[in-house]
Amino acid sequence: MSRTYKATGINLKAQILGESDRIVTILTREFGLIQAVAPGARKQNSSLGGRSGMFVVNELLIAKGRSLDRITQAQTVKTYPGLAQDLGKLAAGQYLAEIVLCQALSEQPQEELYQLLNEYLHRLEALARSDKSGIYAHLAHGVFQFFAIAGLSPQVQVCCLTQKTLIPDFTDPNWRVGFSVSSGGTVCLQAWESLRKNRDQPRLTSSAHHPNSAYQTVIHRQDIPVISCRLDATELSMLQHLSQPEIMQMDAAKNYGWLSVEQILRQYAQYHLGRPIRSATLIDSYFAANHDATV
Repeated sequence: MSRTYKATGINLKAQILGESDRIVTILTREFGLIQAVAPGARKQNSSLGGRSGMFVVNELLIAKGRSLDRITQAQTVKTYPGLAQDLGKLAAGQYLAEIVLCQALSEQPQEELYQLLNEYLHRLEALARSDKSGIYAHLAHGVFQFFAIAGLSPQVQVCCLTQKTLIPDFTDPNWRVGFSVSSGGTVCLQAWESLRKNRDQPRLTSSAHHPNSAYQTVIHRQDIPVISCRLDATELSMLQHLSQPEIMQMDAAKNYGWLSVEQILRQYAQYHLGRPIRSATLIDSYFAANHDATV
């Protein structure tokens, strides 16, 4: 069995090892998520220095090791320098990378996830520097797509309670629909209110086997979802169209709704990943400082 193997991958994380090495976490199309040592990468003239940087795509030759594999050759095929030149784009890229690190499998091909991450990093890099709200649009779309390929995308076309189709009502400015992170998607508020009103009214019936006895059977009501937030017609429509690539060409990329949509998907992602997205703090700080550009 060969002690070396080839892979094409994108660097998602790096950490210091010893005096001059780095451990790089790489999403490869052939083997999924791998960790490998980039020997001497922190030395000033190392050929692996730049090639072990964040979001660099390399064709790699890797030697198997007892505990950690080692990169013996790396040829860069793609970089995203535009991300490093804009804090908002870089934070969004790191945000997507965090989700990929949680979702990616090891020792299994991850072609679709690899291609999708590269696609969204390219889209982020191509955004005009003045298009701050466009970062939210691409971020929301990317998060939705990552969960879609994992089979965990939120249910946004129908109500989680009734399974009836939800149609946004743009004629009523007060129209709202609920979103329940724990239930996995949208909730008709009328159905939710009806269920909530009946919560404390359990139905009691006499036991079928003892019709004259004092024993009674309590029929438990359906659990009531926790409503995480309420969406207006525009926000629901944007969520419903996230599965369609065409939404990224819509002028809605400048719409206030992307901020709300990203917040909803962030809560959803953190719930399913079981951990906070650390890069989200950087995103919030960046856009708080650039508030006028996003509203």
